[in-house]
Amino acid sequence: MQQDIVFTIFLIFTGAAVLATIALYARQALLVAYIVLGVLLGPSVFGLVNDSDLIGDIAHIGIMFLLFLMGLELDPKEFVLLMRKTTVVTLLSSFVFWGTGAILAALFGYSFLETVLIGAAMIFSSTIIGLKLLPTTVLHHQRTGEIIISILLMQDFIAIVLLLILEGSAEQDSSFLAFFKLALALPLLIAASALFVNKVLLRLLRAFDTFHEYIFLLAIGWCLGMAEGAAALGISHEIGAFVGGVTLASSPISQYMSIHLKPLRDFFLVMFFFSLGASFDLGMLGNILLPAFIFAAITIVGKPPIFKILLKHNGEPKERAAEVGVRLGQLSEFSLLIAVLALERGLIGTEASYLIQLATLLTFFATTYFVVLRYPTPIALSDHLRRD
Repeated sequence: MQQDIVFTIFLIFTGAAVLATIALYARQALLVAYIVLGVLLGPSVFGLVNDSDLIGDIAHIGIMFLLFLMGLELDPKEFVLLMRKTTVVTLLSSFVFWGTGAILAALFGYSFLETVLIGAAMIFSSTIIGLKLLPTTVLHHQRTGEIIISILLMQDFIAIVLLLILEGSAEQDSSFLAFFKLALALPLLIAASALFVNKVLLRLLRAFDTFHEYIFLLAIGWCLGMAEGAAALGISHEIGAFVGGVTLASSPISQYMSIHLKPLRDFFLVMFFFSLGASFDLGMLGNILLPAFIFAAITIVGKPPIFKILLKHNGEPKERAAEVGVRLGQLSEFSLLIAVLALERGLIGTEASYLIQLATLLTFFATTYFVVLRYPTPIALSDHLRRD
């Protein structure tokens, strides 16, 4: 029998409010609370939410809005300026993290493709943790914030490329043809999007920029329209939403859209992280617990010194390089997304997907608490470190 959607949403958001309160007292990222709630309410524990397909469908909308907003904040000119400063650091660190993860996965007996994707999941650091734990003054007005933003932006770009590769790998019987279609479809989508923005969308925004409700509706319509247009060309909805955001990023109205769509994005992201937890089978823990702890430990211990060494060679002071390394010393939401998408497309097995997810959660727990104890954050335990 189909579950009552109102009751399901009640359980998710009331439970999320309770666990989010506990997470804040424990100085943890809120998304950890959402995933834990999914595990508790899902089939593995209490089984109160069993319509996982519905929750998963709603969650994908959250990913679309996340990538759309990421695109809105990725002004191509600003991106190029920032990348000049940390491209070498980001690319070298990505290669080291990927190689480390792939070697570890191979030692645990995973297949070649699984080792490649597990290694890829090790590349990324969490945008949510990296930016949310930075005081506003550091984020916008200090060199530390600039470095962290530029590294995360470059990692996001790598993640988008990887997601495109995953899309092309979905048609396993004719992978060359799939990649060829993507190679044609993506430029066509970008060109059509840029043309429509310049000829139609920007004119509408200039004509009716005083009607905030209209701008809000136009942004949602554009995001979802680009997602459907991408799907019609054989590209994922998520990539379409990202392209739609990027082509609007140079518009002065993009910041307004970004700010006012965040509550809507957050609503759907709660559903996404909840669905991750709800789909997690605790019966798999016996197989992946030890590897996940090892992957998490190597990430937590290994990422900070690697970032520190590379940033010092890039001319950054020792203290700043060390702080950036610690703040980026975890896995990412993109690691979770890779685990989910690769499993859906049959590129990795359930065990490999759960390994990535559990290792990511463990790094979230550990690095959030360590950053809060050691560096200035909005949720620091001590008064002298608490800064908004």
